[in-house]
Amino acid sequence: MISLKIYIDSADLDEIKKAYEWGIADGVTTNPSLLKKAVGKRADINMKKYIIDILKTAEGTPVSLEVTTETSKEMIAEGKKLYELFNPVAGNVVIKIPVNPAYTDADKTHFDGIKTIKALSTEGIPVNTTLIFTPEQALLAAKAGARYVSPFAGRVDDLIRKNSGMSFGKDDYYPHDGKTKDGVVQDDTGVVSGIDLVSQCVDILRYYGLETEVLAASLRNPRQVRDAALVGADIATLPFPVIADMLKHKKTYEGMEAFKKDIVDEYARL
Repeated sequence: MISLKIYIDSADLDEIKKAYEWGIADGVTTNPSLLKKAVGKRADINMKKYIIDILKTAEGTPVSLEVTTETSKEMIAEGKKLYELFNPVAGNVVIKIPVNPAYTDADKTHFDGIKTIKALSTEGIPVNTTLIFTPEQALLAAKAGARYVSPFAGRVDDLIRKNSGMSFGKDDYYPHDGKTKDGVVQDDTGVVSGIDLVSQCVDILRYYGLETEVLAASLRNPRQVRDAALVGADIATLPFPVIADMLKHKKTYEGMEAFKKDIVDEYARL
């Protein structure tokens, strides 16, 4: 059965354990900032042991660990080190690589991410390519051998709203088909929303038969999760609060209250 896979985007071990206990987690994505914050809350454990605990909790499903270096030589070495150190724990490590580690147009490292993806994937190390903001970035990463590409939906929405002078909250829903200003649909390089970015990545990779999975990232609310599923994303990686909010609806609460009352009244007559 094909279904949208849900990864928990967290390094909080308690959150990760809950997601797996609930039976809805298909994987984990982490980053160095999340890990540092989580380990900082625990005086009884070091970073290595903490990562091992996450890997064991998620055994049988992928866990993305991100590199912190920026040149291809450094990222290849770090990616191999992380994989060799942690993959034997549960056989589920994926190395997260930025699609382009450059800071400006003038930098010489634009293709260092692509070179790293190629080098690691050639050695059988699965790669999740992060910081995808255009379909063409996803295409290049897929051609280089990435197992996953992660388009950042929420951040694209933020960029379009900021560039258009819209006021917004970080968790506000942004429609798939975008918004207009002065009669013109606002966009970033032809992408009208974060979910439109996800959709275009899905369409291009499927059209050319590339096996790379599209992992919708930076999803801010349940509506975005729904939209990601509707456009055919393979995976949605979600912060714990978004997962929790997916079950909430006022009419569900009202239905439970009515159901309980009906059952209590009926049982009272037994």
